[in-house]
Amino acid sequence: MNIFRHIPFLKTVFFYSLTAFGGPQGHLGMMLKTFVIKKNYVTEEELIEYNSFCQLLPGASSTQTVTLIGFKRGGVTLAVFTLIIWILPACIMMGALSFLLTAFPSKNYTANLFKYIQPMAIGFLLFAVFRAYKISITNFITLIIMVFSALLTYAFFKTPWVFPGLIIIGGIATSLSSKRIPEKEVIKPRQIRWTNIWLFGFIFIVAGILSETARKQQWQDRKAFNLFENSYRFGSFVFGGGDVLLPMMLDQYVERPNSKQVLQNNPDALKIDRNDLLTGYGFVRAIPGPVFSVASFTGGMALKSDGFSAQLMGCVIGSVAIFLPSALLVLFFFPVWQYLKKFVAVYRALEGINAVVVGIMAAAAAYLLNGLVFSSSHISEFLSPAVIVGTFCLLKYSKVPPSVIVIFCVILGWIF
Repeated sequence: MNIFRHIPFLKTVFFYSLTAFGGPQGHLGMMLKTFVIKKNYVTEEELIEYNSFCQLLPGASSTQTVTLIGFKRGGVTLAVFTLIIWILPACIMMGALSFLLTAFPSKNYTANLFKYIQPMAIGFLLFAVFRAYKISITNFITLIIMVFSALLTYAFFKTPWVFPGLIIIGGIATSLSSKRIPEKEVIKPRQIRWTNIWLFGFIFIVAGILSETARKQQWQDRKAFNLFENSYRFGSFVFGGGDVLLPMMLDQYVERPNSKQVLQNNPDALKIDRNDLLTGYGFVRAIPGPVFSVASFTGGMALKSDGFSAQLMGCVIGSVAIFLPSALLVLFFFPVWQYLKKFVAVYRALEGINAVVVGIMAAAAAYLLNGLVFSSSHISEFLSPAVIVGTFCLLKYSKVPPSVIVIFCVILGWIF
């Protein structure tokens, strides 16, 4: 593949990575604006399908969706370049934060500057819901599925299995419908390439063995092996994004190292201060890019006591290990999914799956709205709703680039 002919696409991915605020809930709205409306790299139907499919897999769903856009345009090679360009800015910023907190542990640099980013992300999400609703909700059953999914998602938002569970139920609900495939084609048997899934399993097993061996035999670089295993395991098992990742990290790096058993058997276990971890989690919500880039921060903080070089290595290990499972899984299962959806039952199931995704996005918007506080008389409490409405209107009725909206919101936070 000639990568140079895809440079315009990779430039778009890079600029998107610098403006994609709001976590996975806000990313889809920005993807619609950037890759569908502005550049026409994928259709709305394709983007919604990619997002629906990625919700079924563990790992960073927005990262997997962006990777699939690259895969669609240029195969595996372009998908890898897309993944690297997408995660790199956020990982660099989160890694830099680990060094910043090491040098200045008591300072908060982002509270005011990024205070309108969450309202802006809600505006992007509402725009995505509006566009997806017009495409995916086409009859009474899809409307019911959407409402049902929204209510359950809102009620169990931090339960990791609610997303894949609802998608499976929604797919079953419409798989028995009478919807027909527009153009019937002969389905030829497809040879499955098992490389990625075997590599995923091989790395998982080897990482676990090496981590445990390094701990028991007190290898000099045992912390690096432990960190890789921890981060790879997070990327392999986390459903539901950053809201589920945080509790796992709190357990692994804060609670478990302070337990009596670990203090006795493994006093040198990887450990991060609770306040530092929460600071990193708050900061990753205020920068563009994937929430999983917090692993660059936790990797650096986990190895900071071993010096500058070890801390830098921790940032790299955390970043690579947490995103690697997402890439391997999505690039293995997506070609299989493309083959399976040609069967009529699977094609019909897509109708329910897409309706569930619209419900999930609507619930995410309601959840984020509920998280905003409107209890004081400060000017920011009046500007936040205006930012939400203004962002939605600019996306719907104007051609203002997302980057301009982001910059305006940052300036607004600096002034007010």
